Amino acid sequence: MDPIISLGQKNTLAEYMILSGADNRPPMLDKGLYDSWKSRMELYIQNREHGRMILESVENGPLIWPTVEENGVIRTKKYVELSAAEKIQANCDMKATNIIL
Repeated sequence: MDPIISLGQKNTLAEYMILSGADNRPPMLDKGLYDSWKSRMELYIQNREHGRMILESVENGPLIWPTVEENGVIRTKKYVELSAAEKIQANCDMKATNIIL
């Protein structure tokens, strides 16, 4: 048996899952292990494509979508009207939300 991860009566399933981790899903949050979870979540996010942008979205909030004036009316740009960089940021915002949820 692995000495680091013992499945004795002291470990809950959530603790075991937090300790064992997984590459294809974010770590679970256990209220007693928040600091550890936060560090592991940051590493998980940074390991994703555009990880820095996703982490920035988590820490600072999502992109404020630009607006355009059309016939004297100001409206939010549609996704197809965003620049390539803005589209990447919008996608990262969505990924950040999905990871947290």
